[in-house]
Amino acid sequence: MTPRRQSRRAPVTSPAAATVFTTVLTQGPVSRVDVARRTGLSSAAVTKAARPLIEAGYLAELDSEQGGVGRPASPLEIRAEREFFLGIKITDRELVGVVTDLRAQVLLTRFHPLSSCKLDAVVDGVAAMVTELLAESKSYKQRTHCLGVTIAGDVDRESGHVRYSPFLHWRDVPLADLLAEKVDLEITVDNDVKAITVAERWFGNGIGADSFALVTLGTGIGCGLVVNGRVVTGSHGVAGEIGHIPVFGDGPLCHCGATGCVEAIASTDAIVDQARTTTGERDLTIDEVITGARMGDEALRRVFARAGVAIGRGLAAMANLVGPERIIVSGEGLDAYDLFAAEIRETFGTQAFGAAAHCELILRPLPFEEWARGAAAIAVQTLFLSATTPGAVWGQPSPTRR
Repeated sequence: MTPRRQSRRAPVTSPAAATVFTTVLTQGPVSRVDVARRTGLSSAAVTKAARPLIEAGYLAELDSEQGGVGRPASPLEIRAEREFFLGIKITDRELVGVVTDLRAQVLLTRFHPLSSCKLDAVVDGVAAMVTELLAESKSYKQRTHCLGVTIAGDVDRESGHVRYSPFLHWRDVPLADLLAEKVDLEITVDNDVKAITVAERWFGNGIGADSFALVTLGTGIGCGLVVNGRVVTGSHGVAGEIGHIPVFGDGPLCHCGATGCVEAIASTDAIVDQARTTTGERDLTIDEVITGARMGDEALRRVFARAGVAIGRGLAAMANLVGPERIIVSGEGLDAYDLFAAEIRETFGTQAFGAAAHCELILRPLPFEEWARGAAAIAVQTLFLSATTPGAVWGQPSPTRR
């Protein structure tokens, strides 16, 4: 095996340093006084934690500004290009890769078709994409040390194992180990929706929310949860699986083995299957189903209406159990949102208990490169995990390290 480089980690050696860094990362520029006020740390603790990060070039002090009575403040800001990160999202058809800076701002995007879902082909494809992305800039090659890889399904982030991926038909695949044989970067493998939730928590609609849920509609239906400021992973690495909440007792069989799951009724593939059965047209595509429904085909409209009821019931069940401040609904399935929006909102309002019905629903598009950005976000997360209390700040287990 090719020797692996030592990761040049930022000097985050304590929970206080991790807290200061994440506060500046997600809320900066911000003064030390404000960092102390927002985190509960003392001013001396903030200064002590920030100093090595400034010396290492991860934080910068901006010009002093007088904020009223007292000494002028020198806000702290992230030096976004101090480190670069790679994120790659694996689908059953293609690889989507990005290079980002410390703020997970996408600097470069690449799409590579996959000729096969076989493990060797995917691993070779990821390695080739890493090489291509790093070759785009000398700075990328010199200042990139971490790679995030995401995939739909049940992933054990700590070991880097893909326990089950329904779309790739993988079971018990040691993906991180296999990639480490070909890629000279520190690798973290995680579920794709959990990764997007991390990105949303730091850089998106999750900023400022102590609890929220991110629900993705598309080929699969996923959900990431943040509770008390932490991404919920579940004791077995499974949490927030809204797609596998049973909502119709007489519903179709789901690939998970249960019946009547949200995903078996409202995923893209499920909608197409129901439309084909309803119309007898075996070659219908999702675009044709959407077009037909918008043109007034009542049979197709009923398919979308049923999907909306299933999604609304799933959202309500999650709101009743968790009580998030807001629910962000995203994914490629939003292309058809107008066809089931009324059913989602009506069902959610009816099924959500009491004040849970007032939970804010936010709709936002999800360009496909955003999935890869989520993978890059977990690479950023990996670099700055506290060495003394893994997971204390990020709400995630430690990554696989080699």
